[in-house]
Amino acid sequence: MSYLIFIFIRILYFYQFIIVFYVLSSWFPAIRSSKIGRIIGALAEPYLLIFKRIIPPLGMVDFSPIIALWVLNMAMTGLFRLI
Repeated sequence: MSYLIFIFIRILYFYQFIIVFYVLSSWFPAIRSSKIGRIIGALAEPYLLIFKRIIPPLGMVDFSPIIALWVLNMAMTGLFRLI
């Protein structure tokens, strides 16, 4: 059982990198329009949309990815404590 939790934690850790790459790619439109950018967007957008509906952008700054990463980190911490 702890092995499955460990694998799931690694998957969530990798998903954090996907979200960070997606957020940073917003500064470079050519990356988002590339094939890898569209794949990353398809993976990150469903999770981020949950938080974008709750936390609207303030001007040109969107804080929802920060909250989304924090929630993901709390889930990873909770799973890690189960081991």
